[in-house]
Amino acid sequence: MAQTVCWWVLIHCLISSSSSAHSDFYTSIGHMTDLLFTEKDLVTSLKDYIRAEERKLEQVKKWAEKLDVLSAVATQDPEGFLGHPVNAFKLMKRLNTEWGELENLVLTDVSDGFVSNLTIQRQHFPNDDDQTGAAKALMRLQDTYKLDTHTISTGQLPGTSLSEGSFRSELTVEDCYDLGKIAYSEADYYHTELWMAQALKQLDQGEESTTVDAVTTLDYLSYSIYQQGELERALEHTKRLLSLDPTHQRANGNLKYFEYQLAKQKKAEEEEAKEGGERQKRETETPKGRPAVDDYLPERKKYEQLCRGEGIKMTPRRQRRLFCRYYNNNRHPRYVIGPVKQEDEWDHPHIVRYHNIVSDAEMQKVKELAKPRLRRATISNPLTGVLETAHYRISKRRATVHDPQTGKLTTAQYRVSKSAWLAAYEHPVVDRINQRIEDITGLDVTTAEELQVANYGVGGQYEPHFDFGRKDEPDAFKELGTGNRIATWLLYMSDVPSGGATVFTDVGAAVWPKKGTAVFWYNLYASGEGDYRTRHAACPVLVGNKWVSNKWIHERGQEFRRRCNLTETA
Repeated sequence: MAQTVCWWVLIHCLISSSSSAHSDFYTSIGHMTDLLFTEKDLVTSLKDYIRAEERKLEQVKKWAEKLDVLSAVATQDPEGFLGHPVNAFKLMKRLNTEWGELENLVLTDVSDGFVSNLTIQRQHFPNDDDQTGAAKALMRLQDTYKLDTHTISTGQLPGTSLSEGSFRSELTVEDCYDLGKIAYSEADYYHTELWMAQALKQLDQGEESTTVDAVTTLDYLSYSIYQQGELERALEHTKRLLSLDPTHQRANGNLKYFEYQLAKQKKAEEEEAKEGGERQKRETETPKGRPAVDDYLPERKKYEQLCRGEGIKMTPRRQRRLFCRYYNNNRHPRYVIGPVKQEDEWDHPHIVRYHNIVSDAEMQKVKELAKPRLRRATISNPLTGVLETAHYRISKRRATVHDPQTGKLTTAQYRVSKSAWLAAYEHPVVDRINQRIEDITGLDVTTAEELQVANYGVGGQYEPHFDFGRKDEPDAFKELGTGNRIATWLLYMSDVPSGGATVFTDVGAAVWPKKGTAVFWYNLYASGEGDYRTRHAACPVLVGNKWVSNKWIHERGQEFRRRCNLTETA
C-alpha cells in the first residue's frame, strides 16, 4: 500500500511540474497531432505496467488462498497438526523463508519502466499556458460564432457531420468548471457565468462528478453574476447555495451584503422615479450580453460578422459582373495549351482565385518540409522593419508589439498560428511553386519573401491587418531592401469544415478556404500608394486544421511588369 501511495505521489509531481521544453502547442494543430502519438505511447506503457501489477497480485492472491485453506485446517487441532513432523518443518520454513519472499514480491516496484517513459515524455508536454490558451480559444470561438455553452459542451459544432461522429467529444462537468475557473482567473466574469452555469446544469441533470459539486459551482456563479451588476440573480443563487450548505461562511456574508445592496438600490430607484428619472434610466440601460470592453480592434463587430458569413456587401448587380474564366496570362507559353481556372472573388479591390493550382502531392511535400520548423508566427516591426515573433499569450501577461504611433510596447492579441519559411533551393517543389506564381501573376518573385507556410492552432486566427507598410511605418521591410509588399498570394493547403475564412473588413468581403486554390490581390495601387481596402483577417478555425502558404511579392523588380500610374488611387 505504501509503495502504491509513493508511486501516485511521484506521478502527481510529474504531472504538476512545468515543462522546460514548452513550445506553445495550442498555436498549431500540426504540432498538436504529435501529442496524440505521444499519449498513445504512454497508454501502451501504462497497460504494460497494469499487466505487471496484475501478474504480481495474482501470485500474492494464490499464496493467500493456499495459506487460507492450510490455516483453517491447522487451527482446528494445532497440536495434532504440528504432531506431524513435516507440518512442523514446513511451518518453520514458511515463517523463516517464504514469508520473506512474499514480502519482497509485494515490495517489488514494477512501475519503473512506465515512470521512466513518462518522465522522458513529460519534457515535451503542454503546460499551463497551453491549457489556458486552448480554453480562451474555445471562448473566442464561442463569441465569434455566437455559440451557446450547450452546443460546445455536446460537441455539436457547425461543420461536424454524422460521419464524423467518432471525432465528436463532449465536455464533462469538470471540463465546464475548469473553463469557468480559467475565465475567473482572467477576471472575465461574463464567461465565468456561462461556464459555471453549464457545469451546474449538467450536475442538475444527474451527471456525477467526484471533484466538482453544486456548492462550489454556485459560489463562483453567484459572485460572477454580482460582478456584472445583477444583484437579484446573484442573491437567488446564493440562497440556493445556502439551502445546500447552510454553514457556508462566505455565502452567509454575501447574502447579507446582497440584501443590503438591493434594498439600497430599490430605495434609490424609488427616489429617482419620484423625480421623473425612470424613463431616462430605461433608455440608458445596456442589455445583458457580452461585456463592452476597451477594445484595441475598432472593427471587431464587423470582423466577427464576416466570419459568420453575415454582412457581406456584394450586391446582385455587382455579383453579375464577377466571372470565371480560363486564364493564360497573355498567352504565357506554359499556359497556352493548359490555361488555369480563374474566378473573380471580389471586384474592388480585385481579388481572384485560381483553382487546382497545386497538386495534393505538392501540398503534402510543403507540409512535410515545414512541420519540423514551425515556430510562432513573425511580423514586421513597424519601427525597425525587422521580422519579430508575433507572440500571443492568452494569460494575464499579454504579449506585446510596438505601437507604430508611439513606439511603446502594446498588447498583441491577434495571431494564433505557427509558421515556417521555405526557400526555393530547399526542394524542387518549392521552386516549382515559386515559378508558377511568377508565371501566373506576371510579377518577379526573385525579390519576394520566401514561401511562408502557416498552420493555425485551436481557434487559430489572424486579426485584421495590412500586408503592406503604411506611411507611418517608414522602415517597414527596410531590412529586406526590396520595397513594399506590392501583392499577396495566399494558397489554401487544406479544406476547413467550419470557420477559417479570409475576410476583408473594409469592403465587407469573405473568401472561404478551398484546398488547392490560391487567392491573389494587389496591396498597392499602380502609383505605389497603399490600398487600404485590402485590410484583411483570418477568421478563427472552428472545426478543422488550416494550412496555408503565403508569398508576399515586393515592389523591386516590378518596374516594367506593373508600370506606375500617376493617379494616386488607380
